[in-house]
Amino acid sequence: MDISREMAKIACHALSDKKAEEIRVIEISEISPIADYFVIATGANSNQIQAMVDAVEEELGKQGHTPKQIEGTRSSSWVLMDYRDIIVHVFSKEDRLFYDLERIWTDGKKLSVEEL
Repeated sequence: MDISREMAKIACHALSDKKAEEIRVIEISEISPIADYFVIATGANSNQIQAMVDAVEEELGKQGHTPKQIEGTRSSSWVLMDYRDIIVHVFSKEDRLFYDLERIWTDGKKLSVEEL
């Protein structure tokens, strides 16, 4: 299994452990040079969003992966975690609907967490 796919799988499990809603994976390696995968998830409130971000950072860190950049703050309703090969987006419900990344990246291949 390639490293970026394994990273996406680890991120999905970390998000799931924190009760993330609507976890989606979009493979974008064929259509964009910015990353191989987007992992998108929704949190109910800022505390849950931060717990989800912390869990992803901890679990990927255990495997030696550190984020190149994290955008968003502890009170943000959207946090972007850039791990070069994967980009994790953690949204509030409202922001996820507003930005609608799934629609913007419709050319990407949508994968279920199980498919990873």
